[in-house]
Amino acid sequence: MFDSPEELLQKIRLGEDTSLELKTVRFRGNRVAEPRRDELADELAAIANTHDGVLVLGVDDKTRDIGGIPVERLEAVERYVYEICNESIKPPVLFRSFRMQLPDSIGALQPVLKVEIPLSLFVHESPGGYFHRQGSSKRKMPPDYLARLFQQRSQARLIRFEEQPVPQSSMSDLSEALWRKYTARSDEPSEIVLLKRNLLSKAESGAVHASVAGILLCCEHPERFLPNAFIEAVRYRGIRQDSNYQADAQKICGPLDQQIKQVMAFLKRNQTIMATKEPYRIEKPQFSERAVFEAVVNAVAHRDYSISGSNIRFFMFDDRLEIYSPGALPNTVTLDSIALRQATRNELITSLLAETPVAETVGDVGHGFYMEKRGDGVPIILDESEKLSGKKPIYRLIDDSELLLTIYSARMERVDEN
Repeated sequence: MFDSPEELLQKIRLGEDTSLELKTVRFRGNRVAEPRRDELADELAAIANTHDGVLVLGVDDKTRDIGGIPVERLEAVERYVYEICNESIKPPVLFRSFRMQLPDSIGALQPVLKVEIPLSLFVHESPGGYFHRQGSSKRKMPPDYLARLFQQRSQARLIRFEEQPVPQSSMSDLSEALWRKYTARSDEPSEIVLLKRNLLSKAESGAVHASVAGILLCCEHPERFLPNAFIEAVRYRGIRQDSNYQADAQKICGPLDQQIKQVMAFLKRNQTIMATKEPYRIEKPQFSERAVFEAVVNAVAHRDYSISGSNIRFFMFDDRLEIYSPGALPNTVTLDSIALRQATRNELITSLLAETPVAETVGDVGHGFYMEKRGDGVPIILDESEKLSGKKPIYRLIDDSELLLTIYSARMERVDEN
């Protein structure tokens, strides 16, 4: 919004409204003193709860004078906004910041920070409570208004969240090299083809954005729009989750198929291989690659992407592997029936993964495509892992909001170093 300095300056001259908030920035020593943290958190949450909006830091909200921000302090102000959006607002508010220069009253260019806040799919609580924006002011939401908003936002998330438009995104954020594999050659315009495949989605305003699924599978950097769409992989020495004993760690980003590929590479790099020579050399891995592949694909395909502030975690230990996936079990699946039932939370994502060929470098995982959609993923995880380790993997549901799969390691009794 207001992308050029000329457009932004014209908007500032008209003053604050539903889509524009102005704030002067003052410092006390090296720290931001104004706007105050809680006050700014309330303003940011109110915008996210109401309408796409822009906050301009470095402009007086009453006189509209452009005082600017010292260049050397822009980073500190940006960090201040980041901390507020992630620590003072629940769930965290997404934003995009841009450093710009605007002319002051005598024509000298002054640095300002433009912060774009999209209309959120969530209802955000800030230190002062729940706010929405009316005109140029924030107002506390009356109980009936808040109840309706929670209902509307929850319905938007629950009804095919993966097909919802991603604010501030557009078709240009999708890589043609990535989306071409999901679209047949057609004489229709690319936008129409992508809309039909639900890789693009129309917002209520009529604007066309990338869908959640489009971002996850066809954007080079999904985490720009969906900050928790990544996998945290860690190899610990020993059997305790202790950062002092990290042997390897990686934040795995990118399109979903690339994330799966990188996790498998992480596994191969960090798992122990036992070799025996009786009667001939036989290698025995710590974990079944086929089972781990199925487990990671399931985590990526079935996690709840509407949950903010939580990502997939892939933790390796000497005696086990733990995979945490955000979200409860889909539909009516239970822990007891998980090996017998076929159900999915993300129909579009699983369908697209079923069209995505497995890269050769992933290894011999018994699949030509990332999803086979036959319902045999969990039985493979259980059978292959138990065959190798002698222990059946265990699924646990944590607080009805996160699924934990524990796969036990094969016993590494004899290792041949030669």
